[in-house]
Amino acid sequence: MKKHWVIPDIHGNSKTLRALIEEQIKPMRNDRLCFLGDYIDRGPDAKGVIDYIMKLRDEEYDIMALRGNHEDFLLRTYDNETVQKNILGITYQNKIKKEWFRYGGRETLKSFGLSDVHDIPGKYIDWMRNLDYYIELDGYILVHAGLNFSIENPYDDKHAMLWAKDFKAIPEKIGNRKVVHGHVPVSLEFIDLVAKSDTFDFIDLDNGVYMPGKEGFGNLVAMELTSRELVIQPNLDMD
Repeated sequence: MKKHWVIPDIHGNSKTLRALIEEQIKPMRNDRLCFLGDYIDRGPDAKGVIDYIMKLRDEEYDIMALRGNHEDFLLRTYDNETVQKNILGITYQNKIKKEWFRYGGRETLKSFGLSDVHDIPGKYIDWMRNLDYYIELDGYILVHAGLNFSIENPYDDKHAMLWAKDFKAIPEKIGNRKVVHGHVPVSLEFIDLVAKSDTFDFIDLDNGVYMPGKEGFGNLVAMELTSRELVIQPNLDMD
């Protein structure tokens, strides 16, 4: 039977990702691997994470990948620097870039061996631009952060899909599906609770892989949608 594995925020932890997939999940070619975004920033090897996902795709694994707010940060930094003007001899600071650096942008550039976002090879920029915002499956909606249920059509608000930190799901607006997301780190205890329960309208799988020093956090978690089986991989990149 085909399995559907969901993997949330990886944040540049390539060794951890490889261990999760190769030593624990061990997917068959017909299994599906769904990634919820935030491949970059914070951890040491953003480039390695993307390279590995591209490699899986090239080896014809069934890959579905979403955009996260950190990819959005990088793309907005890239685009903002492209159109930035030098007015009256004054170079204005890229505020988006400053914000991106606050949340791990420097680590991402370092993983590429670069200091300028515009030197990132085009194939990586194109890959990020082409990431989906949500995945619609039987019984589930996969999204990076959440959905805006205060509007008639929650799929109209792409900003919420990348940035929402708190939402009250209305399943009737999304075909009575459950929202599976990342973005906001929660404890292993809470992940286990919502994965096993049918009383919640959402499942948050983000355990804050970049926070290995915090009790109950610091793991990369994957969930198989049919069985709700959880696989937990401790961080191997930030010891």
